[in-house]
Amino acid sequence: MNLEEKNNYPQNICKKDSKEGLVLINTGNGKGKTTAALGLALRAAGHNFKVLILQFIKAPYYRTGEAKIMEKLKPLIEIEQLGRGFIKFKNGKPELTKEEIDNAIESFKYAREKIYSSKYDMVILDEINNLIDYGLLKVEDVVDLIKNKPKELCIVLTGRNAPCKLIDIADTVTEMKEVKHASSKGIKARKGIEY
Repeated sequence: MNLEEKNNYPQNICKKDSKEGLVLINTGNGKGKTTAALGLALRAAGHNFKVLILQFIKAPYYRTGEAKIMEKLKPLIEIEQLGRGFIKFKNGKPELTKEEIDNAIESFKYAREKIYSSKYDMVILDEINNLIDYGLLKVEDVVDLIKNKPKELCIVLTGRNAPCKLIDIADTVTEMKEVKHASSKGIKARKGIEY
């Protein structure tokens, strides 16, 4: 970058010590939404930021690779799997049980308490977009949560089909687009890649 380019570079991007937290969304039909969020968690922890990862669909019995390794990164990174497992679909629509509806409501209340506790620098709400898309959460409740978060807190939301109301208030939105996936060749989910 030459001097003229540097002088024209937006100065607000260069603020190294800005204390205002950002809202980031990883969405799209491609692989990598959670993986990218986990990368942000590692980067933040590398700067001694305290990170909380709340997974809304994955259940504690899954013992995913990220859950196993994050145990070793406490107290900088905490991970909690709040879900009941993957939601079943019929004719392209989710078949929601009362238990799944109740779990989503309780998990969101729990997330709100953690966010308002001001104990964290970053909170990752993994697969929360899916819960909205499935009708388990109201987008207005998530918007309200973000608008009232502690000013310094960075929030990362992942999952397919991020609603426009969230995209509008986010600072950074990344869409993962599937170009090709091994599952189309009948290859099952692989340990260390998908979980």
